[in-house]
Amino acid sequence: MTVNRIGLVVHGGREEAAGATDRVRGWCAAHDVECVDIDVWHEHRRLNAREEMRAAGDPDLIVTLGGDGTFLRGARLAAANDAMLLGVDLGRVGFLTEVPSSAVLTALDAVREERIRIDSRILLTVRVSRRLEMPRDMEAWASTYGRGPLLPAPKVRADEDAGDEWGIPLDVTAVNDVVVEKLSRDRQVSVGVYVSGRLLASYSADALLVATPTGSTAYSFAAGGPVVSPRAEALVFTPVAPHMAFNRTVVTGPDEVVGLRILERSGRAAVSIDGQLRGLLEPGDWIGVYAAQRRLRAVRLGPTDFYGRLRERMNLTDAPAALADGFAAPFWSFTSPPPADLTHLSLDTNPEAGSSEP
Repeated sequence: MTVNRIGLVVHGGREEAAGATDRVRGWCAAHDVECVDIDVWHEHRRLNAREEMRAAGDPDLIVTLGGDGTFLRGARLAAANDAMLLGVDLGRVGFLTEVPSSAVLTALDAVREERIRIDSRILLTVRVSRRLEMPRDMEAWASTYGRGPLLPAPKVRADEDAGDEWGIPLDVTAVNDVVVEKLSRDRQVSVGVYVSGRLLASYSADALLVATPTGSTAYSFAAGGPVVSPRAEALVFTPVAPHMAFNRTVVTGPDEVVGLRILERSGRAAVSIDGQLRGLLEPGDWIGVYAAQRRLRAVRLGPTDFYGRLRERMNLTDAPAALADGFAAPFWSFTSPPPADLTHLSLDTNPEAGSSEP
């Protein structure tokens, strides 16, 4: 697989980052591959994803050195140009990253020799009733909530129609989620929620979010939402601390739009995309969240073990009564080929290996 240029997204706050960065640069020099820093952690001047990729010479492969937050920053860039994305884990959770820092050279060799899989995952994008704006007081609000340097207001997608009836298509993508949240601690946001144009319910809540299956283990999970396999084709709508009896997550089809309209008696609402504050909505405004046509192209070195990582990272414990029966054996032993009615399924043929890859 031809890789001519690698873009590095580095979390400089990690002690291991310097050594891992040097190894990647050394590999690039040995294989005549250009390497450039892009959207590094200490950067204070933020650009939109397409501008950053253009300034970096449009890398074929984005390599992130950090945790899941750094991976999301790299995904924002990779999605802009349909580049591949390789996550190297230097973080504390590592649900999204693919390899530990000790294996980064092995991973780069695998990319070069085409011994990889490309994991295609749903991305979200949005249309809004009017362009998102960043008011002057937004920096102060972001600082109060512990946010970092703000990204610029999203641009309009030039290749899409922007009629008044269908709203304005913004040039943004989300790997995890799109969140509409309250601006004031003492006032919830009031939002009418629609699925494929039909009203589901009107909510008063701290926040309302639409997540991808990948993002189901992030904010949505913390708010009580379900764990969804990243291979699933779906959108996940979750209200956060709603002041109403119905507080359940709704899982929609991948071709359904989740619309959020700020009600007239609500205060202003902030819009965050993958944890990055991107603008405000006023009462009467709306935002439609739906699956983007483009997918995230994440590099995988082998079969995924999402559930093994879920058990490990979430510290899942077994019921004491179940433990009295001893450690559970593998569900199937795989000493023989699977029968015909199972051959179309994804089966772990070595369940005792205990792989922790995502």
